Amino acid sequence: MEASGSLKFLQKTILTSIFFGIVGISVNQANSSPPPITKEEIKKASRIYFDRCAGCHGMLRKGATGPALTPENLKKKHLNTEAIKSFIYYGTAGGMPDWGKQGVLTKEEINLLARFLQHPPPPPPLLTWEQIKKSWKVYIPVEKRVKAPQNKNWRNFFGVILRDVGKVAIVDGTTKKLISIVNTGFAVHILRTSASGRYMYSIGRDGKATVIDLWMKKPDKVAEVKVCYDARSIDTSKYKGYEDKYAVVGCYWPPAFVVLKGDDLKPITRHVTSDYYYDTKDFVREARVASIVSSHYDPLWVLNIKEAGQVWLVDYSKIDKGSIKIDMIDAERYLHDGGWDLSKRYFLVAANMRNKIVVIDTKEKKLAAIVDVGTKPHPGRGANIDHPKYGPLWCTGHIGENRIACIGTDPEKHKKYAWKVAKWIKMPGVGGGNLFIKTHPKSKWLLADRPLNPDKDLQRSIFVYDKYTFKLVKTLKIPKNIPGRAVHEEYSSDGSEFWISVWGKKDQPTAILVYDDKTLKLKKVIKGDWVRTPTGKFNVTNTMEDIY
Repeated sequence: MEASGSLKFLQKTILTSIFFGIVGISVNQANSSPPPITKEEIKKASRIYFDRCAGCHGMLRKGATGPALTPENLKKKHLNTEAIKSFIYYGTAGGMPDWGKQGVLTKEEINLLARFLQHPPPPPPLLTWEQIKKSWKVYIPVEKRVKAPQNKNWRNFFGVILRDVGKVAIVDGTTKKLISIVNTGFAVHILRTSASGRYMYSIGRDGKATVIDLWMKKPDKVAEVKVCYDARSIDTSKYKGYEDKYAVVGCYWPPAFVVLKGDDLKPITRHVTSDYYYDTKDFVREARVASIVSSHYDPLWVLNIKEAGQVWLVDYSKIDKGSIKIDMIDAERYLHDGGWDLSKRYFLVAANMRNKIVVIDTKEKKLAAIVDVGTKPHPGRGANIDHPKYGPLWCTGHIGENRIACIGTDPEKHKKYAWKVAKWIKMPGVGGGNLFIKTHPKSKWLLADRPLNPDKDLQRSIFVYDKYTFKLVKTLKIPKNIPGRAVHEEYSSDGSEFWISVWGKKDQPTAILVYDDKTLKLKKVIKGDWVRTPTGKFNVTNTMEDIY
């Protein structure tokens, strides 16, 4: 009898592990010196590593979401060139993408990368303040910008990240028409809106921040600045009296946060985030800013210092006077992404290598709880449910296993379920691979993707759960004639429909799928030559009001 896709994958994983354990040991015992590599090859491999590996393994390869990839650690695990190539080609059940199998990396690039990893990492460059200031460009000064919105549907616009082509598409969520395409930084990670919703900010993997004016007839970037070589997070000042005044970028390399003027991105100041591990008190140079949210209780940003395992509360109220106050809260490592609970008092963030969720009380400015969850939680911003039995819940999926954890977030009226997993939801198949889950106050569904699961069928599925019974209601499949993986669910501003990206290769257009929320039927396929590597989509109203 033929094995199912999930069973085949499990068999392959076991056999591959045995192969790595036996063949890797024998070859490394025979040859312990690193394979030869030229200076030109190191330069090329460094770029590949930055593009595909540094986010999870670190610029210095010390590890974070992924394991350390230093030559010493590879030798310790008995991984030779052939074994490393196999990992890069096939990926892992724990969520590492199958770069070769997908066709993202060629066999030659994989061979180069495998040899490169067995040599010490070249020292990454630093960025001077003068270089940052020189990169600052204003395309339309504030005083010359339009005074009122030029499109009536602008609050239901979607910003769509076209990841590998370095662009953001602005699509009218009401008409489903493409409004504009904006050139941004490479591999944009997220989009955030200002408090007013007028401005949409992007941050690229290359550390370039851009601000897009959504009030323009054809929205476009009005300013940009490169503040670091690698970045993942950006947000704005949203507290009353500071709306649209500042923006802040969290850098991966050099590890720092950079404060900018909100409307034109003029650089104001920056602060290094290299620190000490919260638990061992040993120094960590690569303590990166993983995610940022803007508090609803005070003029402060919540910064997650990934490797150090600290949450920083950065008070921006006196920046104009040259003063920044930072409260550092010891939490857990390695901090990654997260979002607000329903009350917007508590911020929940994944410490994904310790399999925990950290809860920060932004009203009391302290650690509220640390919750045990599954393997490698990856919530995105999470999903909020107001449940009749458990009360307010915040849910996260996992890269490393096929379960969703829903945590109680009301320590006053629902103390019995607060700060613990009130409900586990098991997903079909074997292995993890979930990146995002999402819901909306007006929807009765909880949506979850599986783009990092090696099973092709699971990669192309969106799982729809009843958010009150937690039962799987339907599995949505990408149409067969559209190549790629299903990723990142986002609702329209009124919750009447949700959009799914079909994530493929940059040389092959894919699509954005629009589903009716009530019927769960596919109502629109947004296609075009411009739809290349779509990933995250951010509705203006939902992003502005932290609805997820």
